[in-house]
Amino acid sequence: MMRLHYRRLKWRAIALLFLGRREAALDVFETMALEFPRDAYAMASKAHLQAQLGRRRAALSTFERLLEIDAGNGRNWFNYGFLLDELDEYAQAEAALRCATELSPKLDRAWYGLGLVLIRLQRFDEAVAALKKNTQLQPMSPYGWYQLARVHVDRHEPDEALRIIRHLKKFEPKVAAQLERETGILVPPAS
Repeated sequence: MMRLHYRRLKWRAIALLFLGRREAALDVFETMALEFPRDAYAMASKAHLQAQLGRRRAALSTFERLLEIDAGNGRNWFNYGFLLDELDEYAQAEAALRCATELSPKLDRAWYGLGLVLIRLQRFDEAVAALKKNTQLQPMSPYGWYQLARVHVDRHEPDEALRIIRHLKKFEPKVAAQLERETGILVPPAS
């Protein structure tokens, strides 16, 4: 009976999300979290909706409760760290993102987020390591490459930035052109 009730609530929330009624879906997820306080799905869904609706502090609190329930899930730590980063709580964000990378070493977004936080903390050597890991996991995504090039420029390593811009020209020419404009580092035309 409880299982059927849970499924009804879950499908109701999903239907409300499909219809674009996020506030109503949040109400259902809040009901689920109250009735099933150890359910990670309900708690994660509630936290995501709170964040999407701009209720970051409430989402942060919900993520903290989620981590009490499901601390072994790297995605939970990533989402928590991402939110902390948005709230400019960089030291805590770094710790959360490091947990995410330890628990889920193939979670490319966690490595990218860690790289961004380390850039904000001006710890460029560590940021390079995190962003390199991100680009290994997602070699065709321009985001990690872009940030990595920017860090190399900040570290006064134009040759490394040039190498990345050349690499990006092969599959993301618009991002490469943006880096050229922003950094002043131009890839010479092929002769």
